[in-house]
This record gives sequence, structure tokens and C-alpha cells, in this order.
Amino acid sequence: MLPLRADFDVAILGAGLVGLACAEAVARLGPSVVVLERHRHFARETSSRNSGVVHAGLYYPADSLKAKLCVRGRQLLTERSKNGHFELRRVGKLIVATSEEDRNRLDGLARNAAASGVGLLPLDAADVRRLEPSLRAAAGMLSPESGIVDAHELARDFHRGARAAGATFAMATEVDRLELESSFWLVHTRQPDGTRHAIGARFIVNAAGLDADRIARLAGLDVDGLGLRQHLCKGSYFNLAPRVAAGLSHLVYPLPHGPGLGIHLTLDLAGALRAGPDAEYVTTRDYAVDERKREPFAEAIGHFLPAVRPEDLSPAYAGIRPKLAAAGEPFRDFVIRHETDRGLPGLVNLLGIESPGLTASPAIAEAVAELIRGTD
Repeated sequence: MLPLRADFDVAILGAGLVGLACAEAVARLGPSVVVLERHRHFARETSSRNSGVVHAGLYYPADSLKAKLCVRGRQLLTERSKNGHFELRRVGKLIVATSEEDRNRLDGLARNAAASGVGLLPLDAADVRRLEPSLRAAAGMLSPESGIVDAHELARDFHRGARAAGATFAMATEVDRLELESSFWLVHTRQPDGTRHAIGARFIVNAAGLDADRIARLAGLDVDGLGLRQHLCKGSYFNLAPRVAAGLSHLVYPLPHGPGLGIHLTLDLAGALRAGPDAEYVTTRDYAVDERKREPFAEAIGHFLPAVRPEDLSPAYAGIRPKLAAAGEPFRDFVIRHETDRGLPGLVNLLGIESPGLTASPAIAEAVAELIRGTD
């Protein structure tokens, strides 16, 4: 429990994967760090409601933060997994083309991946069938560097590392007001029983995930005028029956269409197979899975897994991503920014941290630590 007033060098707002990784990276530099989280436990929202995929870095413009931090994050996670606290299994990802039009788009994806330093292996239809006999595709690409983790295990590892580095955690603590006094921030918080605290910090790291634009607004930014409003994009997942899941050993992705990467097949470390997510812009945080989506899900994945039927799908879970691009808008990159030039010294904003946020999390933390070290 924090006293009614406590001072730290750095206050990190949000204990999802990115906030936890930032806490560890910054605390290792030596500053005193407090992490504030409105839930009673860490990694309760976007961090725990995703595919658990460690992406190679295929999809994003090579000069974007998403591409650079995805590639760097994958390298850091691969090295980190050697501590034995979590498993990273490189199962590989098959990207499949189910039409001649998609076959042509495969080449563009391969060129984009190569620009980011990521290699893809070209496959013809026979190669795809050899790797996954139950799939049907005109052609494909194999990303051997893609893998899977248990997001909960990864979160526990970041939390363990942050605590070992000296970070303090204040759970069930919601931020409801921010004040900048000279170059010092006052973070006003409220707990479920109504107890209030004021926490002083030289730096604030806004790693609040779905609430990051609210925190930016509390700090004094015009999120709409600056194009920093986040849009909630829901993705649902369905479990696949063993009848169709048996034998599949790779992640299987169509070529991306629309705001997501397309409904794809993902494995977890226990070998269970899921389909999803789709991408549906929403206005409320409702995590229920609509069972009526069985048919469109089965139709989507049936293009490359022809044996699937709607009755083979059962609701699993849903997640919500904080996207900076509204429906129909083009690509938007991560925002990782020290807001000094906007009159808010010490505020480091992390906005639009959606996919590949899990993969990029240690690289985002590395970038935040450098921002703080460079300003200190």
C-alpha cells in the first residue's frame, strides 16, 4: 500500500505487457519506479486476450516503428526465453494464397519482409500440402522465425524482472487526474474503497493500453486535434474441434485484408488450435463472443482448410485492440513520444500499441528507457 503521498522518479501507468517490460527496463537503469494499474492483477486486458504469436515482422512498412520494434522485440524475446521462465516455440507461420490474385500479392509481402530483414521461403501448392496435408492453397510462404508464447507466462517474467530491479507496484489503483507542477508530475489516484493517493514523479510513461488516449487527455493533450484518439477494435476467437485440428503444426494465415491480418489459425503451447481474430470496430468493451459468427468464420478459413464446418467451431474468447486508425483509414504506426515540445516535459506517450505489441514489448521498453536516460 502506498502512503497518501509518495514520490518516484518514474510512474508507469498500466501493467500490461508493455508497462511491465518498461518497468523492468527503466528500473534497471537505477531510477525509482512505480507501476499503477487499475485492475487487481497485471496483464488483464489486451495483453491476455490475443493470439500469443511472436511475429517475425512481415506486414509493416520497413521504416515504421511496428516493423523495427517487431524485429528487435522478437530477437529480445528469443534471447530472453533462454532464462527458462517462459517458452518461445518457433512453430513457423504459413501464409497461404488461395487464388491467383493472392498469389501475386505473396511476392509483394516477401519484398516487404525482406526490406525489414525478414526472410520468407516460397512454397508451391505441393510444398504447402507436404507441410500441412489438410490445407489447400495455390501457393504460400513460410516464415520460419514466427513462434508462440504463453502471454501470461511472459507477463509473469516481466513482472518478476521489474520487481527484482526494484519497481514498486500499486494494483487496483486508477489514475483520475494529472497535474504538471514546473517539471514535476502529480498523479492523483483512486482505489476501489475510495482511498485517494497523490504520487509525484519526474517522468510519466503512459502505457495504459485501451485507456492511453484518456491518460493523454488528462495530461492536457488534444487527442482529437492531434489524431491520437484510439478506436476499439474487437477480435473474437473460436476453438476448433479435434476432427479438423489434428495434425496441424504451423500457424496458418491468409493474406491480410481490411483492418486485421485476416482470420487465421493459431496454436497454443498445449497444441490447441483456434481460429481468429476477426476485426470489428466497437464502442463498448464487451468481451462476449457472438456464436452467430461461426458460419462466417468457417467460410473464411474454409478457403484454405476445406474440411472445416460451422459445427467444428466453439466460442473461445475475445480481445480488444487500441487502434489509431479508424475504420477505413490507412496504416497508422505506434506512437512512442516524449511530449516535451508540446509543453509536457517528462510525459512519454505510448499510443496505438496493438499488434505486434506483444512481440515488440521488450523493444518498446528499450526505446522508452533510452528516452528517459537521454532526458535525465
